[in-house]
Amino acid sequence: MSTIDNNLITAIESNWYGFVVSIFVFGVLFLLARKRVGFGTRVIVALAIGLVVGILFQNLEFDTKAITTFGSIYVSLIRMLVVPLVFVLVLNSIASLTNLEYLRKIGFKTFAWFLGTTGIASIIGLLVALLFNPGNGIQQDVPADFTAREIPAFSQVILDLVPSNPINEAAEGKVVPVLIFAIFLAVAIIKVGSKNAESVKPVRDLIQSLTLVLHQVVKFIIRLTPYGVFALIAGITARYGWETLQELGSVIITSYVALIIHFVLVFGGLVFFVAKVNPLRFFRKIYPTVAVAFTTRSSYAVLPVNLEVITKRLHISPRIASFVAPLGASVNFNGCGGIWPAIVAVFTAQVFGIDLGLTDYILLVFVSIISSIGVAGVPGPAVISTTVVLTALGLPLEGIAIVAGVEALIDMGRTAVNATGTTVTALLVANSEGEFDRDAFNNNNDEDELIASAV
Repeated sequence: MSTIDNNLITAIESNWYGFVVSIFVFGVLFLLARKRVGFGTRVIVALAIGLVVGILFQNLEFDTKAITTFGSIYVSLIRMLVVPLVFVLVLNSIASLTNLEYLRKIGFKTFAWFLGTTGIASIIGLLVALLFNPGNGIQQDVPADFTAREIPAFSQVILDLVPSNPINEAAEGKVVPVLIFAIFLAVAIIKVGSKNAESVKPVRDLIQSLTLVLHQVVKFIIRLTPYGVFALIAGITARYGWETLQELGSVIITSYVALIIHFVLVFGGLVFFVAKVNPLRFFRKIYPTVAVAFTTRSSYAVLPVNLEVITKRLHISPRIASFVAPLGASVNFNGCGGIWPAIVAVFTAQVFGIDLGLTDYILLVFVSIISSIGVAGVPGPAVISTTVVLTALGLPLEGIAIVAGVEALIDMGRTAVNATGTTVTALLVANSEGEFDRDAFNNNNDEDELIASAV
């Protein structure tokens, strides 16, 4: 017991300023919630305060462990929901269908948009990299401890996607096998229900009840988002100083220019020209998704927030949202599988003095699209996708190690683009299927519908 007491005292003594600042900021955010300040506004305030605190702690060389602990707790709570949420929502979404033809139709549209936007993202990343030349003048030593990430064999990738023990895979956090298992169960429910509806009614009722309960748990945790955003962004800002930014600043600038172009022109264009809705209103409504994705750097962690945003703020039917959002978190990698591998490939070629031709560029785009599917369910999809692209082009894998110092900073933008792409796809699919409530979307009275009560 004394050891625990001593550890607690030591933690407080060495991180007391982090605790004090965190409690003060949490108090401010709590008061804003009590004053009924909008959820999106509170997230922006938390983001701004986190940036200021992070810069201050970095300059004063203060330890941010106390602050980042709160951020880690928030991420853990969200990840706690991922596997049960994916399983239940996919099961409920598909099992509610009356025929399998509809499933095939929305499945085809979803994958078409995922792969199409990833291909466009790769082209944008390539063109911006060729314009900015991020590798020119770079003289970086490859870290001595660098070991190239092994590319899983294609047969192994397929085997990893197929569920063999769903309970064990759920415990290990393997989302794709759980998703596939849920699809099998849902299809079986449809087939059995088409012959005898009463026999599957108890199962359908149970699934619907679980869906409602999980939605309530999601609401509990989403209310913590402003607090989590503050803690996460403060820790990230304090960790990376100007030295890191200066060494590979060209890579950071190139990456974010490409990400912003894809975000504004591609996503904004699809929303405006295909879905026929106001892009500014759309981006304002999905801000919670972008903010959480940016700070957590995890497509799975943002999934519960994205589901709420898609259904409550975009007014897309839960049936579409429950199918597209979990799938997007697993296979939609516009940022990680499209833009980033293209930029790293051009960067590596320039650093090592290797000329790439038109054939190489075409191969790069094609491999980016294919690898974005192949890394589904594999940890670190950006690293794997980049490794696959560099290998296909015959480029040294050491290029990945050179940019590793700033990858976490770029990963924030990549994840935000990934999550936004999933949201855009949900809108496009729902609009084509008549499951998008346009009148409700255009109503500005639901600004804070995502979180109706104060915390």
